[in-house]
Order: sequence, then C-alpha cells, then structure tokens
Amino acid sequence: LSLRFPQKLWKMLESGKFQSIWWTEGGKCVAINKDLFEVEVLGREGQQVFHTQKIKSFMRQLNAYGFTKMQRNFQRSASLPEFLAEEAAASAHSQILYYYNPSFNRAHPWLSEACKRR
Repeated sequence: LSLRFPQKLWKMLESGKFQSIWWTEGGKCVAINKDLFEVEVLGREGQQVFHTQKIKSFMRQLNAYGFTKMQRNFQRSASLPEFLAEEAAASAHSQILYYYNPSFNRAHPWLSEACKRR
C-alpha cells in the first residue's frame, strides 16, 4: 500500500527514527535540519522514504501539499556581546527549515486527510 506524501511525512515524524526532522513545540510546524535530512533521509540507498534524493524536490512536494515556509523570529539584544552570541545561534538555525500547514497538526492527526495536492 502506497501512502500519500502527507501520510509518509506524518509516519516519519512520529517514528522517532530520524534526527533530521521533528515537530516544533506545540506540534504545529515541521522542523527540518536541511543538511542532515539530505544525508539521513534523501541519501538512503535502497530504503527511500520519498521518491527523490534532492531537497529542492522535497520542498516542492511540501509546497504542493499546502505547506508554507516559516521564518524563525529572534528577538535581538541591545548589548554587543549578546547580539553576537544571538547571531551565532541564528546562523546555526539557518540550516533549519520550518514548514506550516493548518491541516497538519500533531494534536489533530485526522486533519492530515485534508492535505491535498494543489
């Protein structure tokens, strides 16, 4: 039985087998560590989860099913040392992609049925 993209994504998030993709706090967004995801998920030989090995194609799939990329907002400090520390943390976060779909919520699994390809 072949699962649709949203169901595959859901199973992956709930499996706990992957370090490169997870639910954000509250289970309303999907967080993806881009570099690790390319190796851990898209680079799997013989055990492909999705029918692609390219992150751009995976992101197109997310967009096709109504996911939108979210920006992580960081409050900036006034002091220079704090600002520089926050900049370093923000650059580490730049590899992390956040995607949101109102019909893809950890607390309400039945909503994922509403995720239709555009």
